[in-house]
Amino acid sequence: MAQLSRLSLTNFRNFRQADIELSAGVSVFHGANAQGKTALLEAAYTLVVGRAFRAEREREVVNFHAAQSGEAAYITGVAVDGQQSLTVVVGYQPSGPTPPGDDATGRAPAAPTVTKQIRVNRQPSTAAGLVGRICAALFVVDDLELVLGPPSGRRRYLDVLISQGRRPYLDALQRYQAALRNRNGLLRRQQDGWVDPDEMDYWDRQLVHTGSQIVLTRANALTRLAEFAGEHHRALAEPDQSLDLAYRPNVPPCQTEGDTETEFRRLLGQRAGRERGTGATATGPHRDDFGILVDGRDAGSFASRGEARTIALALRLAEADYLAEVRAEDPIILLDDVFSEMDERRRERVLQKTVAYRQTLVTTTDVQQVRAVLGDEATYFRVVDNGVVREN
Repeated sequence: MAQLSRLSLTNFRNFRQADIELSAGVSVFHGANAQGKTALLEAAYTLVVGRAFRAEREREVVNFHAAQSGEAAYITGVAVDGQQSLTVVVGYQPSGPTPPGDDATGRAPAAPTVTKQIRVNRQPSTAAGLVGRICAALFVVDDLELVLGPPSGRRRYLDVLISQGRRPYLDALQRYQAALRNRNGLLRRQQDGWVDPDEMDYWDRQLVHTGSQIVLTRANALTRLAEFAGEHHRALAEPDQSLDLAYRPNVPPCQTEGDTETEFRRLLGQRAGRERGTGATATGPHRDDFGILVDGRDAGSFASRGEARTIALALRLAEADYLAEVRAEDPIILLDDVFSEMDERRRERVLQKTVAYRQTLVTTTDVQQVRAVLGDEATYFRVVDNGVVREN
């Protein structure tokens, strides 16, 4: 679905209740810090991937006062594409009211556990079942970790991106993760004694088959992403600088899936001794990374924060291009306060690129920076009073 037409929040973050009608084009949410602008985009992205991107634990998203009385939190989104519509509801139900703290010891109250439920057109769903229903590309301030951070962040970037465009990839990824968990469990048991070799062989075969599908798909996706990212980087940075993405797989992809599986099995055998010592699988795409190279140099080692931010923007713009190409429809663009550290040229480039998509949601503390580029072509909402949204 290419456009959100309505976003409703109940007891989500600092919103007690908000109902926002959205149209195609650009919607700008502006206001001071800590009023709830980012929570709006977090809610929208939760409808895409089934998880709030700022929350380490699900209970964090439930409004504090609602959690105290055991009230549930809800995100409801209606997406449309022509005559088709899709209603997604993500609910968070606390196990009960928050108990009082202990005044004598100064101990904080224990937070209740939260049960999450997802429904798509009133039918139960999982978070994985949401992926690909509504397509979006998210730009956040922390994106510079894509460049300067650990490989796990870049793997997640690839996994979320490719899964939105190619459902078979998500299916393979889930089967791979299950095989990895079971195989690691056997390796730990093997340290203490005997395990059934047939059981190990079964999970080896699952790991090799699904892992080979993953590395081949990642290799193809990165080739296309590199083309898009290089183009955007030339426009955002110095025009004579080159940006490239270099896949660094733990299992090198071969010409065919069968050849890749053969190589995967060879490496499993080669690293078996190490695995027996550590009790963990040492081979597979869970150890992949990709290099980000500017003029042939690894940006993770030399890029300044400003340069890393420009590279990250190029990656996110490439993500949007990739999704539009693979799905043959525009993703929703979500821009969370990414303009504060940009100069005017970069700000204008990013806005002009993203407004070409069917729908873009922007948050900013400085609405004049956005108005200077978009003028009256955008719809503006002011977020005030800790969770109140007014169109202006």
